[in-house]
Amino acid sequence: MLTKIEKAAQVPENTNLVLLASKPENIKTYFLTVNEIAYIKHQKEKNKINSFAFNRLSHWIFVWFIKEDKTGHFLCEECRKAGDALQKELNNLKIESVILQQVGVSPKNILSLAEGLILGNYQFIKYFKNTTEKANTLKKVSIVDEGVTSHDIDKLNILYDAVCRCRDMVNEPVVQLNAKSLAGTFEKMGKEAGIKVEVFTKKKIESLKMGGLLAVNKGSIDPPTFTIMEWKPANPVNKKPLVLVGKGIVYDTGGLNIKTGNYMEEMKSDMGGAALMGSVIYAVAKAKLPVHIIALMPATDNRLNGNAYAAGDVIKMHNGLTVEVINTDAEGRMILADALSYAQKYKPGLVIDAATLTGSAQRAIGKYGLVAMHSKADGAMKQLKVSGDKTYERVAEFPFWDEYAELMKSDIADLKNAGPPEAGMITAGKFLEKFTDYPFIHLDIAGVAFAEKRDSYRNLGGTGFGVRLLFDFIEGYGKLQFPG
Repeated sequence: MLTKIEKAAQVPENTNLVLLASKPENIKTYFLTVNEIAYIKHQKEKNKINSFAFNRLSHWIFVWFIKEDKTGHFLCEECRKAGDALQKELNNLKIESVILQQVGVSPKNILSLAEGLILGNYQFIKYFKNTTEKANTLKKVSIVDEGVTSHDIDKLNILYDAVCRCRDMVNEPVVQLNAKSLAGTFEKMGKEAGIKVEVFTKKKIESLKMGGLLAVNKGSIDPPTFTIMEWKPANPVNKKPLVLVGKGIVYDTGGLNIKTGNYMEEMKSDMGGAALMGSVIYAVAKAKLPVHIIALMPATDNRLNGNAYAAGDVIKMHNGLTVEVINTDAEGRMILADALSYAQKYKPGLVIDAATLTGSAQRAIGKYGLVAMHSKADGAMKQLKVSGDKTYERVAEFPFWDEYAELMKSDIADLKNAGPPEAGMITAGKFLEKFTDYPFIHLDIAGVAFAEKRDSYRNLGGTGFGVRLLFDFIEGYGKLQFPG
């Protein structure tokens, strides 16, 4: 169940209350006594304590201080993390509802606190025998602040919903979410948000000669799917559509180049790119942003079977290029390449793809941001970085020099699907670039889509990383000075 977020005009008596403050002097008479305020000031100055809780028996009053050495987006991130810490305390006390009020801080800070609180309150517990015992108690969060608008609240609710949907898909095991089920999930989301959805079956995919998607699917008993979601509002700000492409490998064994040890444990999450892009267009449609967007999600599992594609195979792709298979575990780029080639039919102003593509990206920057590179999209990349800082879903741009493409040349085909170990995230991007003829941004989310350990408000398991980033980017899309 989603936590409900709403705007309130005032703080009723005997209500659980959280005060977010910068200095003890600011809180004055907000339901606290002079002695309590003096106590807070003493403990904060002497013992560096920044959070306090007062039990009124009928309700609680919490006081949280923001760090004065933080500013801008760094401060907003601290508030999100404080929100996550707060939700743990609220749930431990079995509190069901709470009101947030800022005292001497920015409305942005109280919104960030609320964002971290609700995102941290997310749970994926459907497979426990007794979900009631496992479920968090917090159900409603209200914000009292004249600087926070109803639009702010609505957007927060929409983004929270979209992030949770993305997390749910990534957390769902493949026994429940194969390629057909994933496409069905996108269809349901489309109906809810007013998005046009079309799903290509295997027969249609064969007619389109999507050789990469079909090759990866050869080892599976389940057919592949190719989902197209389109949000086209009246009078969109962009003349050419923005196309989002997401990798939908619902489970990755590595194929005949099978993953060893525990490297397969998280491979239900290899469709994180598709989950991300489906959730982004869902959020955009729910918010009714005036941007024409198309999302393409090719999907299959990558398994071993008698007919599984093998190293040494040569595959003819959707655009006619041939690819020598070097490693069957480099399957994500094979299905993405067909989708990127298909995207050309829309004559897009910009295409962004997202994929849990390479271990190289994860090793390069860890869980602290996603790896990005671009071709002919300098202005869009700059704005994406701004959105990354704003949402703290940061973007690390890597070089995209032509020399890296040399490493993907084959002796027997146009391309090979894997290069040397060095700069693997870049060579994978250069491989994909061969299937584009438009401004293009490649996002490798391998290090951020799934968390092995709880990572503050990003939680354990599927993180939904990138939903807030791309939504913020798309909100400002019409103001960008580049084609589309």
